[in-house]
Amino acid sequence: MTAEIISGKVVSEEIRGNIAREVQELASRGFRPGLAVILVGEDPASHVYVRNKEKACHDLGFYSEVHRLPDTASQEEVLEFVDRLNNQDNIHGILVQLPLPKHIDEKAVINAIAVEKDVDGFHPMNVGNLVVGDDSLLPCTPAGVIELIKRTGIQISGKHAVVIGRSNIVGKPVSLLLQRENATVTMCHSRTANMDQIARLADILVVAIGRANMIDASYVKPGAVVIDVGMNRLDNGKLAGDVDYESAKEVAGYITPVPGGVGPMTITMLMQNTLLASKRLNGIN
Repeated sequence: MTAEIISGKVVSEEIRGNIAREVQELASRGFRPGLAVILVGEDPASHVYVRNKEKACHDLGFYSEVHRLPDTASQEEVLEFVDRLNNQDNIHGILVQLPLPKHIDEKAVINAIAVEKDVDGFHPMNVGNLVVGDDSLLPCTPAGVIELIKRTGIQISGKHAVVIGRSNIVGKPVSLLLQRENATVTMCHSRTANMDQIARLADILVVAIGRANMIDASYVKPGAVVIDVGMNRLDNGKLAGDVDYESAKEVAGYITPVPGGVGPMTITMLMQNTLLASKRLNGIN
């Protein structure tokens, strides 16, 4: 058996088509969703991500601002930018590109973003709402993971899901979202004993550990849905996920590739969050 590929690129394009149509309708009513990004420093990967976000805004008809600050910018300067954007009516989503330089307290900056404009879903209030099951802006990558699982047609409710990785950005929130969909969730991490045996019990296996090709076919239950969140640069310059794709695809029922799986979904869900925030801030259902 060879797994069916879950193409994040295809799913992302479908969602973006829906977003673009809704933005056109909103434009006819006199406004556009607005996203502002604050980028501090010269991290090459961050610059690539921000350019991709700018392009997505342009393609979908969003209003976009990017504020590029030198790595010498103080925490006070960054907080002043956040405060200004919190009070700017044409900005509905604010994103501070991480990581920030070491002299800046990331938590303080994230906490300063207005909750209703926190389109990354990192503010403690949005995280708390996620934990208790209340409405909130969801973190983008975990929301994209759930969307990809749903697109397989597999019912999440009642399934056993195993999440490998417990980061605040992916592992923890994706486990909460799976529980919200009525899955039974087991979380594994670097201290988990017999991880391969636990993983083989999973109907849905989500891997986000940051180690290239670590999870091979021996971790995969036949027919399972395998979602690989990893993005690792190999010595030869190629990208690889956390899952050994070539072996796992021979056992899994569905699998995401790297690149082209979860990656395209993250910015798309960011656009979805910005659209949602803009509607809420303008009193549109």
